[in-house]
Amino acid sequence: MASRIMNMKEQLESSLHDTSKPWAKLLQTVEAKTGVDRLYIFIGTVAAVGLWLVFGFAAQLLCNFISFLYPAYISIHAIESPAKDDDTKWLTYWVVFAFFSLLEFFADMIVGWFPLYWLLKCIIFVWLMIPTEFNGSLVIYKKVIKPYFVAHHGAIDSAINRVTATAAKVLEKEN
Repeated sequence: MASRIMNMKEQLESSLHDTSKPWAKLLQTVEAKTGVDRLYIFIGTVAAVGLWLVFGFAAQLLCNFISFLYPAYISIHAIESPAKDDDTKWLTYWVVFAFFSLLEFFADMIVGWFPLYWLLKCIIFVWLMIPTEFNGSLVIYKKVIKPYFVAHHGAIDSAINRVTATAAKVLEKEN
């Protein structure tokens, strides 16, 4: 267990020092100005955000900001890069993001009764975007969304075709 924790710490330190990541320069600047190691700056920031998501004002806004900002930034980079793999990964994230948004609309009453909702949602969305083999968006897509889609896509396509045909008929009658 201790070796696993040390391995995770080393991976985190490596990521925090990786100059190709957008946060590395900011952490370097803060580390230089404060004299505090960037690992502790990161841990303190995560703790402050966590407390804000439980007790703070506008926790929903902060959670949605975190769930949107980094993925949108990286998605734009993915669109502009010639590689296709990163496009697929981030498109999968946005499909899962939309799926959760729909679920959240119908479960809106839970939000008011569950004080840790925004913290848990933020943790889930961070899991959805982490760049590991256990990326949450890929796991949820492969285990939940894709099987449902494969089982029902014929009926969904048929319904879309019927709606399109009906709309075309209505528009023809109006012209």
